[in-house]
Amino acid sequence: MSDKPRNSRIVQAAEAKSAENGPKPSRTTGLGRVIISIYGILALAATVRGVYQILSKFDEAPTAYILSVISGLIYVVATISLASPKRGAWMVSLWAVSIELIGVLVVGTLSLTHPEVFAHPSVWSGFGKGYGYIPLVLPIVGLWWLYRNRNERHA
Repeated sequence: MSDKPRNSRIVQAAEAKSAENGPKPSRTTGLGRVIISIYGILALAATVRGVYQILSKFDEAPTAYILSVISGLIYVVATISLASPKRGAWMVSLWAVSIELIGVLVVGTLSLTHPEVFAHPSVWSGFGKGYGYIPLVLPIVGLWWLYRNRNERHA
């Protein structure tokens, strides 16, 4: 008998095919992990800031402080759903990140056109200027990442 493997091309093709159909990287690895971490940091920062402002000086700028808490809660939902492997988490992430983007755009625009309503800045005012514009860029990156990992939506 020969030491040469029989049908080596067939074996190689089968191995390549199984590698293609094998498990794909999760949306919680690599860049996904970075995105989830940033969402977690923003969730903590916005929620704590908003709750503190509401408890200590609500009468100074109620709209801005309520918006900070709302944005913080949206960041919490996005963080948990992006990190979750559960069925339906992809769709929850899509909704949370989309609502965040709409919120940043609407509040950012209103804070520039009606500055009297925003006596103090919120997380989304000025398109996230106080947070280095991360609130504006992050949902765009998040939606792109979800689109790239859309095959996990029913996983």
